[in-house]
Parts: sequence; C-alpha cells; structure tokens
Amino acid sequence: MRIPQSVSDLIRSALEEDIGCGDITSSLLIPEDQTSRAHFISKGGFIVAGLPFVGEVFRILDDSLTFKAFFKDGAKVTRGDIIAEISGSARSILSGERVSLNILQRLSGVASLTHSFVELIRDTKARIVDTRKTTPCLRFMEKYAVRMGGGSNHRFGLFDGILVKDNHIKAAGSIGNALSMAKRGHHLLRIEVEVETLDELREAIKGSADIVMLDNMPVDLMREAVKIADGRVLLEASGNVTAESVRSIAETGVDLISVGALTHSAPSSDISLKMVS
Repeated sequence: MRIPQSVSDLIRSALEEDIGCGDITSSLLIPEDQTSRAHFISKGGFIVAGLPFVGEVFRILDDSLTFKAFFKDGAKVTRGDIIAEISGSARSILSGERVSLNILQRLSGVASLTHSFVELIRDTKARIVDTRKTTPCLRFMEKYAVRMGGGSNHRFGLFDGILVKDNHIKAAGSIGNALSMAKRGHHLLRIEVEVETLDELREAIKGSADIVMLDNMPVDLMREAVKIADGRVLLEASGNVTAESVRSIAETGVDLISVGALTHSAPSSDISLKMVS
C-alpha cells in the first residue's frame, strides 16, 4: 500500500512527540550496538489492521530495522498469536514501541468493531459505512481500518462528496432549492440529501437526489421510506446506530447504514511488544 506523505509526516510528528530529544532510559541501559528481535503479540481475539503503518514507523525511525508481518490486515488473530516481528537496533525498537503499538491497537480496534457490525447484518443487502467522525489527522488510517473490517467508506471529506444537511437546507430555503443549486454548481458528483420526514423524502426524490439520508428516523418510518423510494434512490440510515439496533435497521431494506461509532468509539485492541532476543 502506498502511504501518503501526509500520513508519513503525521507518524514522524508522533515519533517526535514521544521521543523528543532522545530516549533517555534506553540510552542509559542499552549499548548502542546491541541488536534484538521483538514480537507484536495479540493478547485477545480481534481483526488486525495497521501493519503497513507500523512498518512506516520503524522505517522513519531507523531504516536499518527489519519489519516482518505474519498476518495480513483484515485477518483474525487470537490470543497469543505473533502478529509481526521487528529486528535490529534494540534502542531503535524500544524508541518506536509506543507509537507503533498506539497505531496498531487503535486501527485494530476500529477494524474489529466494524467487523462486528458487518457480521450482524451479513445476510441483508445493507452495507456498513463510516462517517467523518474520525480522530483529527488520523482519518486516512481510520477509514483504512474500516475497510479492513469489512465496512465501506463514505466520503473522505467535504471536498469529495455533496451531502446536503439540515443547515444547508435552512440556508437554501428548501430541499428543492438546495438540490437545484447543487446540480447547477457541480454535475459530476452524486448528491446526497438528509431528511427527517417522509414528506422531505418525497421532496428529495422529486428533486432527483441520488442518495437520501434518513436521519434518526424510526424503523417503522424507514420501512415506509423504502416503499416510497422504490429503488429510485439509494437510502442511507444514519443516527445513533448501535449493535442492538443495526439488525432491525438493515431489515427495513435500506442500502447503507452509517455508524459514527466505528471511528469515534472503537476500543483499542490489546497488543504487546516483547523482546525475544
């Protein structure tokens, strides 16, 4: 995978934040020429994600280090599995320990939570998608982790998709006006509009929206929305989707279910880095 320069720069900043002017403890206790091997070990069962970024951590820190992954991102690991190995300068390995673990634990947590949602609706037509509710500056990595968990990415940012929300509608005067203005201004991108009622859905369909987001709509109204849309537009369910509610939402027949929790509330997976030689 090609890692964008912006992500490499972010990793470099994370290393600078942690190491500062130097790793005092390692410089005092470990000879400069000492070499070692260390294993990233799973302390539970989860979906692993983030290994290319871990490799980038050590490449930036010390390009003489050798990083070897034993699993591919998206794979399931169990407690005790050796996920990857890093070998070379002992000082460098320990200097990169915390940043590499932070990334791998965080992204594996996102992938694992995504996977759990995907499994809950596996035999329905709906797809789980993420949102822009990501950790600032970690969006590329977190949305990558969503894909590794079996989910799909919604728009990456404000620049690559037209999503007309309630505040846009208020500013434009109506859903119809907002859709008309969006179509006049940009004819290449699909246009999505947020609605809260069935009447607003009808207005969005009349205005030729490509996707309609059903915002915090009760399940019974979603079923009606699916009947009204009748395949003319894609329907996205959004708003406070949980593991308890996602199945009933999927069974209404909507096409997409956006889940902000995938990136804003995923618990980190438990992984350790242990020296083995």
